[in-house]
Amino acid sequence: MNTEQGQFTVEIIYALPHQQKLIKINIEPGTSCIDAVKQSDMQRYFPEIDLETVKLGIFSRSVKHSEVLKPGQRVEIYRPLIADPKDVRRKRAEKAKDEGRVNKITGAKL
Repeated sequence: MNTEQGQFTVEIIYALPHQQKLIKINIEPGTSCIDAVKQSDMQRYFPEIDLETVKLGIFSRSVKHSEVLKPGQRVEIYRPLIADPKDVRRKRAEKAKDEGRVNKITGAKL
């Protein structure tokens, strides 16, 4: 796992609906999440990633760009949401009411 004294391995991952890329890199202690993403050169594969505004996470937990990495962690690069989840649920509920699949007063399923 260690290639030199003090270095350790972390993973950087980015996923699209039909494609994903995982890159393992060796970093120095004290390396931040965004610095690790830059070292991975993930933008070479996905040029749409904007390093200034991108949301990052470690094992599904949102983190700041400046958070320092620990050995064995995986930095996840998140894509922006296409639609607001609240709007999607609201439209689905309205459609169900219009189609008669729910009680129009209580909203319960029939």
